[in-house]
Amino acid sequence: MATGGNAIRGTRVGSGPMGEQDHGYHADRIAVSYWDGLGNETVRYFAAGLPEEEIPDTIDHPHTGLPAGRDRQNPPALAKAEPYKTHLAYVKERRTDEEAEQLLEDALTQLRERRGQR
Repeated sequence: MATGGNAIRGTRVGSGPMGEQDHGYHADRIAVSYWDGLGNETVRYFAAGLPEEEIPDTIDHPHTGLPAGRDRQNPPALAKAEPYKTHLAYVKERRTDEEAEQLLEDALTQLRERRGQR
């Protein structure tokens, strides 16, 4: 009795011969450690030829969400969280009370003109 099985069952498409350890060229890279304020370490990998100024000094720690820096003894402090601002609060920062009064008056004038034309 012949069994009609699939010869490649359980293998990944494009995986190459079974047991192959090297799947192409591996670029040289460096490991950079970052620590957050709680002492948690995370490692990021960068290309070995990358200039030092292109490697970030701080990142957000993936598990705690805290800022993490490269100096283990002096991790970055948590930035003070800004309170939530409404759209109106941002508008009030950009406009003086006089400008707001003028804009409102202009808008009301335009509205009254449109309604009078209909």
